[in-house]
Amino acid sequence: MNYSQFLYMVPEATLVAILIIAFIADFASSKTAERKWFNPLMCVMLLVQTVVTFFCGEPAEAFGGMYVATTAANVMKVILAAGTLIVVIQSRNWMSRPDTAFKEGEFYMLVVSTLLGMNMMMSAGHFLMFFLGLEMASVPMACLVALDKYRHHSAEAAAKFILTATFSSGVMLYGISFLYGSTGALYFDDFTAALNNGFSTLTIIGLVFFVAGLGFKISLVPFHFWTADTYQGAPTTVTGYLSVISKGAAAFTLCTLLMKVFQPMAAEWEMLMYILIVASITVGNLMAIRQSDLKRFMAFSSISQAGYIMLAVVGVGNPAIAAYGVTALSYYVLIYVVANMAVFTVISAVEENNNGTTAMSSYDGLYKTNPKLAFLMTLALFSLAGIPPFAGMFSKFFVFMAACQQGSVAAYVVVFIALINTVISLYYYLLIVKAMYINNDSEPLPTFKSDCNTRLALALCTLGVALFGVCSCFYEWIFAAA
Repeated sequence: MNYSQFLYMVPEATLVAILIIAFIADFASSKTAERKWFNPLMCVMLLVQTVVTFFCGEPAEAFGGMYVATTAANVMKVILAAGTLIVVIQSRNWMSRPDTAFKEGEFYMLVVSTLLGMNMMMSAGHFLMFFLGLEMASVPMACLVALDKYRHHSAEAAAKFILTATFSSGVMLYGISFLYGSTGALYFDDFTAALNNGFSTLTIIGLVFFVAGLGFKISLVPFHFWTADTYQGAPTTVTGYLSVISKGAAAFTLCTLLMKVFQPMAAEWEMLMYILIVASITVGNLMAIRQSDLKRFMAFSSISQAGYIMLAVVGVGNPAIAAYGVTALSYYVLIYVVANMAVFTVISAVEENNNGTTAMSSYDGLYKTNPKLAFLMTLALFSLAGIPPFAGMFSKFFVFMAACQQGSVAAYVVVFIALINTVISLYYYLLIVKAMYINNDSEPLPTFKSDCNTRLALALCTLGVALFGVCSCFYEWIFAAA
């Protein structure tokens, strides 16, 4: 075995190093008072890992093609690492509570383990390597959801998450077995070569089961039923991490597999994606209007956003325009990370100062007592809704443009339905803005001062919402990699 091949896996190797350092640091510091440096240490290490990943963009293969590093995957790894850094920065206030401080080391190790699994999933060149990466990301995530098992409904949320994850993994393995049985190949390159010689009904059935398994990770309708309960019961910091990092990795992986591995079956999976996209956007928007809890509200919002993200995938079956789809998806995830994390950072700050409640009525009159938080929340919500000149408008524009590149009547119809749904999404996002600025409350949330980490996380997210859309260098960087 040539161990020098590990040098091609620099992003993953650095995450393993962070895991080891976090484990030693947690083991060596037994008292809570000694852990004040723990969060800054993790932030510095994740910042270094993000920078190192940014400069490791050369395509490479390792271990006979089981691990494949591409420039497009490296861009997504940078985006997800930066998003994880924001999550860790924002988590300090929650981790300083007496009932969670002793679990700080476990939280960081689980977060890094999940990110490691996502990286392996995105760089897999073999179906079994892909599945191992998926499970490496899913199992620690279930532990994160259950981290507050004695508070709220965290244990129940984790149980629903892991049971659904187990079922979806079984469905996916069933589909992979069909794919292997019909082609006799598990390496992606060999599988695509076999498809070029023709495919059977068994292959199509395997593809459907495979997409269903990944649809769970992305929260596409009808694989979304776990989302609202898990988002509501999980700790708010974990909910933010689950809504952006996990979703982004799974969406990019599905896009890559449809573009490279299942490209000969593009005519078959395009119609499947049209149905999933329209159902996800519409159901997510309609259900979000009915919510009174802000975390459940953001759960259905994320289902709708997943539909918009996957809209970029409809044209990747055509090699001539595939780069536009990959770029639009990666750019949308970048904007979604900063906008959604800004919302969840505000939710976390309000929750910590409002006896742990996340009801939307808690935000009545927030502008009068905490105008800065209300203003930053509004910017993030406007970006999620796609209102110009915020970055969310540009991300939706590029996604629509990528879908229209496909050129079929079905693609234009799906884009038209998505455009109509943006009006619905604007309505329910404005419900929160109305609560903060117009609704009156006899006992509004008192004025409070956020801690330094919360302010830093909000500053980074707001900067991204304001600049990522107007600074074309970010889109050009992604497009060059795609």
